[in-house]
Amino acid sequence: MNAHVDVLDLMSRLKAAEEPFVLATVVRTVSVTAAKAGAKAIIRPDGRVEAGWIGGGCARGATLKAAREALADGRARLISIQPDDLLEELGVHAGDDRDGIKFARNMCPSKGTMDIFVEPVLPRPALIVLGSSPVALALVEQARPLGYQIVLASPLADLTAAPDVDLLVDGFAVEPPRDARRFVVVSTQGKGDEAALKAALGIDAGYHGFVGSRRKMASLRQKMMAEGFAETLIDTVKAPAGLDIGAITPEEIALSILAEITQRRRAGQRLPSENQTAAGKE
Repeated sequence: MNAHVDVLDLMSRLKAAEEPFVLATVVRTVSVTAAKAGAKAIIRPDGRVEAGWIGGGCARGATLKAAREALADGRARLISIQPDDLLEELGVHAGDDRDGIKFARNMCPSKGTMDIFVEPVLPRPALIVLGSSPVALALVEQARPLGYQIVLASPLADLTAAPDVDLLVDGFAVEPPRDARRFVVVSTQGKGDEAALKAALGIDAGYHGFVGSRRKMASLRQKMMAEGFAETLIDTVKAPAGLDIGAITPEEIALSILAEITQRRRAGQRLPSENQTAAGKE
C-alpha cells in the first residue's frame, strides 16, 4: 500500500488505461477507528491497496472481501463493520445483508464502527465487430454513445472511410481488450465469413453473434466441424444475431443486435424491486 499516491490521480490513470479497480470510501465512523469519514483507498483485483487508507486489520478483511465481490458482479455495496454487541442490538449477524447494507464483525479491541462504500470501477465493455458491411458500420456508429470500447476488424481495403473506433485492425486477427467484458459480432456479408467466424470463436466473450441467415450459418457450421471445431463451441454463436424486431435496414438490424447485447450485458444487474418497477411501466 502506498498512502502517498494521490487517490484521484491514480483513479484517472487507471480509468484511462481501462484497468479495473475498487474505490473504497469511509462514509461514517463511530467511536475509535483508525480511519475517519472521507478516507479513501484504491483496491486492485489482486487485493492490493494501491493508494489511500481506510484503516488497519479491523476493516481490511471485510473490505477486501466486498471489493472482490464488487469486481465480480459489477455492483457497489455498503458494508458496516461493527463489534459483536452492536450487531446483536441490531439483530443481525456478520454476513447478513439488510436494506442494502452488508454487516461484518469488528474483532479489534477498539470496538469502533466503520461504514465503507465499496464501488467497482470497471473497464468499458468491448464490442468487437468483424467485417465492414453496412450492418457492421451501423453497429460501430450506434454503439459509441452506449459506452463501449469499439474494435473493428476488417481488411482495410474494404473500408471506404476511417470509422470512429477505439481500435481498427487490418484483417481478423484481433487482440481483444484484456480486462473488459467482450461482445463479438461477425458481419462480413460474404467477404471472409469463415475466416471471421473462426477468429470470433477464438475470443472469450459473453456473446458471439453472426449476421446472416440460418442457412448460411448451417453451411459454415458443417465446414468448421469438418475442420475439427467443436460442435458445442460453434453452437455458442447466435445466428442470426439480434432480437426479432422485424428489422430490415442495416440500422435496424444493428439496433436489434445492440438490444440483444444489452440484454446479456445487464442480466442480473437489477435488484428484484427494480425489476418489478420496470415491469409495472410496461
